[in-house]
Amino acid sequence: RRRVAMPAVNAQVLETDSRYLFRQPVALQWFENGRLVKCKEEERSAGPFELFLDLLYVAILANFAEALAEDISGVSLVKYLLILAPSWQVWSDLRELMNSFYNDDLLQRVLILWIMALMVVYGNNAPLVNESIGAMRATVASYMVARVSCNAAHLFYSFSSYHHRPQQRLWVALSSLSLCIYIPLYFDTVSIRSKIAVATVAIVVEQALWIFCFSPAAKKLLKAKYTTAVDIPHEVDRFAAFYIIVLGEYLYQIVVGSPAAMGLNLGLLHAVWTLIIAFCLNWMYVHKDGGLHSTHPLRYSVSTAFAWAFLHLPLCASLLASGHVAATSTAEDRFEDPERWLLCGSLGAGMFCLYALASLFECNDQPCTLILGKHSRIIMRPIVGVILVLLGLANKLDITSVLSIVMALVVFCLIWENVTSLRQDAQLWEPWENTKYPEERDHIDDLNNIII
Repeated sequence: RRRVAMPAVNAQVLETDSRYLFRQPVALQWFENGRLVKCKEEERSAGPFELFLDLLYVAILANFAEALAEDISGVSLVKYLLILAPSWQVWSDLRELMNSFYNDDLLQRVLILWIMALMVVYGNNAPLVNESIGAMRATVASYMVARVSCNAAHLFYSFSSYHHRPQQRLWVALSSLSLCIYIPLYFDTVSIRSKIAVATVAIVVEQALWIFCFSPAAKKLLKAKYTTAVDIPHEVDRFAAFYIIVLGEYLYQIVVGSPAAMGLNLGLLHAVWTLIIAFCLNWMYVHKDGGLHSTHPLRYSVSTAFAWAFLHLPLCASLLASGHVAATSTAEDRFEDPERWLLCGSLGAGMFCLYALASLFECNDQPCTLILGKHSRIIMRPIVGVILVLLGLANKLDITSVLSIVMALVVFCLIWENVTSLRQDAQLWEPWENTKYPEERDHIDDLNNIII
C-alpha cells in the first residue's frame, strides 16, 4: 500500500538572508522519485501571520452563522453552504502555499494582507447575495480576485523553485479556468435557482480539480521527477486551528453582552451546558481514534489523506451552525422549531463527520491491548448523532431540556471513548513517586543506613 509520506532524508539546509525584503521562495519539502526530501528537519507550526488570518475568519464564520440563524429555512441553508465553501477554498489556498513555501518575506506578508482585505469584502457581502445584485457581484468578484492572487503567487513561485513546478502550473491553469464557471453570477438576468446550480457546479469542480492536481494520477500524467509533498505536522496544525475557530462560535455569545448575568439563572445553565458541549467536541477531535499507536490519514494512503482533508468542510459547516444556535440559547427562554432542528440536525451531522475522521486513522495496536477495538471505541459517535437528529422531532421539550439532553449525550460519548481507550491492565489511580525533596530522600537514606 502506497504511503503518502516516507521517512525524510537529509538535504542541504537552504538559508535565506534576512537583509532581503524579497527572499527567494524555496520549496520546504518535496518528493524526488518517490522519496521524501525536506529542506529542514525540525517540525513547523503555524506562523504568526497565518494565525492573524485565522482571526479574520473568526468574524467571517460568525457572520455566516448569524445570517443562517436569523432565517432558518432550506434556502438559507443552501446559501450558507454555498458561501462557506468558497471562503474555505481561499483559506485552503493560503494554507497550501504556506505549507510549501513559507519564507515570511515582505511579498508573502503583503499577499496575506491583500487576501484578508478581499475576504473582508467577501464576508460582508456574501450573506446578502440573494437580496442584492450588487452584493452578489462584490462577493463573486472578491472571491475570484482572491483565488487569482493565490494562483499568481503559485505561478511566481514555480519560477523560483523547480520542486513543485509541474503540479503548481497544472493547478494554476485548471483552477484559473474553473473560475470562469462563476461568470454567470454577475448577470441580473440569471435566476436565483440557476445561480445556485452554477455555484454548486463550480464548487464541486474546484474540489475535484484540487484532488486531481495533487493526486498520483496527475504526477503520473506529468511524468514529473519532482512532485509536491506536505509538511504533515504543519498541515495538521492548520486544520486543528480552523476547527478551534469553528468551536469558538459556541463560546463567543455565551459571554458577549452578558446574556447570563444576574446570579444563578437558566441562561447561565444554558451557557455552561454550551461550554461543556464545545469542550467535549474539542476533546473528541484531539482524541482521534483513541489508539496508542495510530497512523495519521495523511501518512497512511492517498485516499485517506484526501478524505481527511475534505471531511473538515462538512464538519466545520455543521458545528458552526449548531454552535451559533447553542450559544444564542443563553439569552432565550424557548426554542422555535427551526432552531431546534438546526441545533440537533447540524450537531448530529458533525458527530458523523467526527466518526468518519476517526475511522480514517490506522490503528497499529496489538489485539487485546486496549479494552475495545477502534470501531467499538468510536461507535458512540454515529449512535449519538442519530439520537441528536431524532431529538429535533421532540417539539414538546423546552430549551433547557433540549440542551441538557444534548450535553448529556455528548458527555456520555466522550466518557465511553476515554474509558474504552484504556489499556486492559489500566488502573484508576497512578501511584505517586518522587514526591520528596532530594535532601529529604538523602536524609532518610542516611537514617536507614545508620539503623541497618
